[in-house]
Amino acid sequence: MTQNSPVFEVLPRDLSAYRQGNVGIDYVHRFESGQPGPHVLINALTHGNEICGMVAATHLLDTGVRPRIGTLTISFANVAAYASFDPTRPFESRQLVHNLNRIWSAGELDGTAASPELDRARVLRPVVAAADHILDIHSTSQDVQPFWVYPAYPRNAQVALAIGRPPVHLVMPSGLGSGTPLIQHGRHGLAESDGVALVVECGQHFRQSAADVATAVALDFLAYFGLVEAAANRPAPGPQRRYELLETCMVRTPDFRFTRPVQGFEVFAQGELIATDGPHEIRALCDDCTVMMPRREPIVGREAVYLTRPI
Repeated sequence: MTQNSPVFEVLPRDLSAYRQGNVGIDYVHRFESGQPGPHVLINALTHGNEICGMVAATHLLDTGVRPRIGTLTISFANVAAYASFDPTRPFESRQLVHNLNRIWSAGELDGTAASPELDRARVLRPVVAAADHILDIHSTSQDVQPFWVYPAYPRNAQVALAIGRPPVHLVMPSGLGSGTPLIQHGRHGLAESDGVALVVECGQHFRQSAADVATAVALDFLAYFGLVEAAANRPAPGPQRRYELLETCMVRTPDFRFTRPVQGFEVFAQGELIATDGPHEIRALCDDCTVMMPRREPIVGREAVYLTRPI
């Protein structure tokens, strides 16, 4: 199921100048205001080819953004995968071995398995645990509108709705169903916590528009918690659309096929066939069943598509 090559508007840049952080961990930079306030983490490159996060993080560092209150940490997560980027195979640098956004359970991190991603997650574990609020910046393989992703805790919805851009929300009542993402590590995965943790999916990996969204949302997130001043000309939030994650469908066989071309946000009627996977069928679970993040080229053992419904 090979698709057309993407348009490259933004490509990786050399990050060696950012390697030397100030907390004893490569590619992690922390700035303390000396004033009471929350500790906010802006995390980029959980996936190595999601370049918009790199653009946002380097913008914060290059322009000297510093917190007025509290503490700001800026991290580049999977730099090893990022460094493997090859424009002839632009989607293969997402990860080297493990998906760095599915291994944040205590069982995975305390286990004996090893990989570049597991090793990096263990190094970053105290960075993630120290943050009160987390923005994890991502992008999509398909050229679709940006959207939030977050566990269905009121604290997360409150912040995403208040920021208001992007105006689309994917809400997870029971997590992803395919592993533990960074935003659900430790206390951020608990209903009784007060820590906000959001993913922003900014658009297609290599689009300038995705980099622009990532930078704007990072500044919005910091402004919401008072670490920086809000932009004077920032538009008021508009109407919001929210979707509930119903099921994460995994690729089971090499014969996985969608029944028609999909990029994301296509709508199916209840029972309508969405995809076949060898002898298995994926059918819409309800009317207005909306597919999100369909796999561009299905790989056995990885997510095929998220099935959602409008809330």
